[in-house]
Amino acid sequence: MLTIEKELRALADPIIAEHSQRFFKTGKGEYGEGDIFLGVRVPMLRQLVRQHKEVSVEQAVGLLQSKFHEVRLLALFLLVNRFEKGSLEVQKEIYQIYLKQTEQINNWDLVDSSAHKIVGAYLLDKERKILYQLAQSKVLWERRIAIISTFAFIDCGDFDDTLKISNKLLHDSEDLIHKAVGWALREVGKKDLQREEEFLKAHYQNMPRTMLRYAIEKFPEKLRKDYLNGNI
Repeated sequence: MLTIEKELRALADPIIAEHSQRFFKTGKGEYGEGDIFLGVRVPMLRQLVRQHKEVSVEQAVGLLQSKFHEVRLLALFLLVNRFEKGSLEVQKEIYQIYLKQTEQINNWDLVDSSAHKIVGAYLLDKERKILYQLAQSKVLWERRIAIISTFAFIDCGDFDDTLKISNKLLHDSEDLIHKAVGWALREVGKKDLQREEEFLKAHYQNMPRTMLRYAIEKFPEKLRKDYLNGNI
């Protein structure tokens, strides 16, 4: 066991673990079914990353195989850190590893802390067909990776893939996808409200209510109510 994992396990708190297992829906039939928590808060994980910058990509991938949620999250933080500081070759390696390890990236916080920083960042200047393949996956977390990855593009003022993938996910069956798409649309609106409204006017009457609420959360009160009441 790596020193960093030993230190992480030493921080375990059963009370926090119990709360996390409820919060991340680990019960039978829930989206995080069977996930196991140590009970370590995110700030402590980030502190460990700062203290163990020497952990290699290979070692981080080893941590990603853990049954413990926080160890997998720590592994992703380490991979993001390596990606951001790495050469083009290292970035390509981490990107490829990430896509091969999606089975281990199996809750919304794991996706949201890493997809745009690795997959999205890598694809900024590349062909993005893989995101459309992920958007059609039967695996919830791969579909979430597809839309969250586009946050890297939104930051650069590039909205096309976000809107196209949002369209593909409009009728997804999972609430966690509705929230992610609505969040992505809201981020587009922060950069270009007109582009977001063009999309919403075409689709708001048919999109899931949660998706719409997330998308218009920052709108002026009257405009928000007009969308919710179908008066656009």
